[in-house]
Amino acid sequence: MPSNIVAIVGRPNVGKSTLFNRILGVREAIVHELPGVTRDRKYAEAEWAGKQFTIIDTGGFVPESKDVFERAIREQAQIAIEEADAVVFVVDAVTGVMGLDREIADILRKSQKPIYLAVNKIDSAKREIDAHEFHELGLGDPITISALAGRQIGDFLDTVTSTFGENERAEGEEEVLRLAIIGKPNVGKSSLVNALLGKTRQVVTDIPGTTRDPIDAVLKYNNEEFILIDTAGLKKRRRTTESLEFFSAIRTLRSIERSDVAIILFDAKRGFDVQDLHIVESAIERHRPCLIAVNKWDVVSKETNTARDYELFIKQKLGLYDYLPVMFVSALTKQRVYKLIELAKKVHREQCKRIETSPLNDTLLPEIERNPPKSSSPKEIRIKFVTQVKTRPPVFAFFCKEPKLVQESYKRFLANKLREHFGFDGVPLTLVFKQK
Repeated sequence: MPSNIVAIVGRPNVGKSTLFNRILGVREAIVHELPGVTRDRKYAEAEWAGKQFTIIDTGGFVPESKDVFERAIREQAQIAIEEADAVVFVVDAVTGVMGLDREIADILRKSQKPIYLAVNKIDSAKREIDAHEFHELGLGDPITISALAGRQIGDFLDTVTSTFGENERAEGEEEVLRLAIIGKPNVGKSSLVNALLGKTRQVVTDIPGTTRDPIDAVLKYNNEEFILIDTAGLKKRRRTTESLEFFSAIRTLRSIERSDVAIILFDAKRGFDVQDLHIVESAIERHRPCLIAVNKWDVVSKETNTARDYELFIKQKLGLYDYLPVMFVSALTKQRVYKLIELAKKVHREQCKRIETSPLNDTLLPEIERNPPKSSSPKEIRIKFVTQVKTRPPVFAFFCKEPKLVQESYKRFLANKLREHFGFDGVPLTLVFKQK
């Protein structure tokens, strides 16, 4: 089920990062009294009353500043507004309405998005009256909160998430497979889409971030239809590198949310780095099945075992995610590009697979008996029964004594055994442990 995206915007030093941290319940963003401390955009998965959403913390929004740093912050906040399903505009009750607040309000009114005006630093009922002056911004009734103290945060989240609907597709429902082509800027995402479609639909240049918008394309292959979601890089080439990375990241999140399978492109010439791993993690965190496509394979000097050695290198770098299948392609020469579609179909079938309870227990319980879970307390963990409770993504429930004591390393052991016996290549597995 795709989650909604909520962007927090506002001028510097009004408490955006404090609100972000309050919603998450952890100190994810740096909070400091100096304006402009939030330079890197932060985004994280949050949940309220059973509704999941992605929350974005933006830097201080300074619309007309000539300063390069402030301009970059403004661009990133505008990107967040464009990509978000809802926008939280944070203002400061202590300083009152400022000129910048009015400028930001003008921009937000044009966005055609749900806007929630959060008046921060209302620490007590006596200060509620301070919120009235913010009616002049023309963004509806202000919502009074104290991000630092946690005052009225629950009511605030009730309001923000009130329009978030449940749109999960039913299991077994016929549908067109949606494939997201994701990866770092300039790895060849648009080139791959063009190679699959057999025509130049996207502008392709050597300049990172020339894809303006991710317009879905319908691919017809072997009498089947697929939807290709090409992730964008930048809206304008003049944007700063920092904005490029942020825009790419948010577009990637959005594309992952809308996809059934993520095809993650690596650049054979540039190798594997932390940003590649972060993109993989973003897809896995959203429970999307993935496959790795190593692009530009045509320009790599090859020996007998080059592909095998490169795959082993990637699997080593992937670590916990070494179950993702790897394919070597060239968007330029169209080498193996259609095999990617076949592989994506296979991975999708894996995530829809349901293992019957009897073979699941017949296979896993002897493995558990041979390698029982270790406990850090005198209490013994005993796993009695396992069943698959969901597909897309697959979820397995283990019924046991002392479920809270099961260690992460043992959960990985069980996931590996599930893969060893039942497949699930490219598919993230969720294991839950319940009291027998």
